[in-house]
Amino acid sequence: MFRVRPLPPQVDPALLDLLVKAEPATIGHFRHTGFMDPAIRALRQDVRIAGTAVTIQAAGPDSTIVHYALGQVRPGDIMVIDRCGDHKHAITGGAVIYAARKAGVAGVIIDGVATDFGELREYGVPVWCRGTTPITGKMLGLGGGFCIPVSCGGVAVNPGDAIVADENGVLVLPVQDVEAAASRAIAMQKEEREVTLKRIDAGEKMPDISGATQIVQSKLAPD
Repeated sequence: MFRVRPLPPQVDPALLDLLVKAEPATIGHFRHTGFMDPAIRALRQDVRIAGTAVTIQAAGPDSTIVHYALGQVRPGDIMVIDRCGDHKHAITGGAVIYAARKAGVAGVIIDGVATDFGELREYGVPVWCRGTTPITGKMLGLGGGFCIPVSCGGVAVNPGDAIVADENGVLVLPVQDVEAAASRAIAMQKEEREVTLKRIDAGEKMPDISGATQIVQSKLAPD
């Protein structure tokens, strides 16, 4: 059986323009939820995307719902694919990613494996997955879900959530949290570039800047 729901509203482009400037690893300094399993890795270096989550639930070898989704997604959407624990079959490969590019998809995140890595890199759509396999999915028509709540990389993802992802990992954010999280991260990144690194260049030691020296000295065990 297939469960198909309407597409969610897209995240405000102004919020996405802000979010894409924030590194997930910087947000990781102050936020502890929403980060997918680090085993879900980017296939490309030096890439960062932000977009609206369009969720797909696809189990086992059945790729039908992924093909269906390619006829629904909009420019700027990020396809988030819950594989229901299957790490054997690739339901995403060269032709799927080529179609995603034609649809204007910003990226594809798979809690599972993919195939045709060379083609995936060539076609330019950023892809995150757990690895590669030569065993491909089939059009079996067994069932699946589109725009329903899913789990991806150990994180609950709702249709319409904001996604920011780079080579360090994938973060899912409720839309109402985007502005505060992104603004705080951007300020931290600026502080590091314009203050911390310059202090290191001037000869200061990192533990003195971070406060580690003081913490350790205040808690030294007696000899």
